[in-house]
Formats: sequence, structure tokens, C-alpha cells
Amino acid sequence: MREIRFTLNGREVSTSAHPMARLIDVLRDEFRMTGVKEGCGEGECGACSILKDGRIVNSCILAVGMIEGAVLETPEGIAATDRGRAINAGYAEAGAVQCGFCMTGMAVATEALLRQNPAPDEHQIRTAISGNLCRCTGYAMIVDGIKRAAIKGSGLW
Repeated sequence: MREIRFTLNGREVSTSAHPMARLIDVLRDEFRMTGVKEGCGEGECGACSILKDGRIVNSCILAVGMIEGAVLETPEGIAATDRGRAINAGYAEAGAVQCGFCMTGMAVATEALLRQNPAPDEHQIRTAISGNLCRCTGYAMIVDGIKRAAIKGSGLW
């Protein structure tokens, strides 16, 4: 089997995993990116969200063979940036985190949104996170956290 090369959180890497292996499994098991969570395994909950070439994707339904040459960003990569720190601070100030299981996927969705629209309104925020399920918060505090993150990260996106 040939090596599949890609960029992971700014680092050139490769894997010899089977091309049909699920990306979530390779990220978690081979690269120890445990911020990528498996909730449903069907691409419905968003807990496994990552950015592939700047666009949000569900890693639980993406085959490794589809990432050759791609630029991937995981929750760990995003959290290590000033923008990631602004997202985390916004969520913390709003009290958005309860059980925390959905938060890494929400943070990835927030990063994707704020890159495209650094000052979104509530409707745009709710649309952007609509692929991410949260069973604890009712979303109001998450929406508030994203608004706060946009203000804290003003000029970063």
C-alpha cells in the first residue's frame, strides 16, 4: 500500500493506513488527535468535525484515501492558535460548556464560520452550527459564546 501524504495542523505527515479506513480512526489512533470525537459514526452529530482545506467535514465518514494532499486542521490545531484561544475564551465566558462532548466539533464549526464571516448575526451562527448536536445546553449559551469569540478575536479572522 502506498503512503498517503497530507498536512495535519501545519505539519507534513503521511500514513500507510488502508485508503478506505475512516479518517477519524487514523487521526485518533495513529496521530493521537483525540479532540476528534466519535458520537454517531454516521456524519450526523458533528463531534468528529475537522477542517479539510478550510471546509468543515465529518471525519467519521471520510475515507483516508480522500485526503491525499489535503490540509487538515483538528480541534488541537485550532486550539493552539490565537483564534482558538478566542473561541475557548468566548465559550468559557458564556458558560457554553456543560458535558463538553460536542465542544471540539462546535469549536471547529466556529472557526469555519468566523473565517468566512468574522461578525455573524444569530441566524448565521445557528446555521453554521446546525450540523453539530448538543444535548445539554439548548444552544443559547453556545450562540452567545460564538458572539463573544467573534468580538475577542476581532482582527484575527
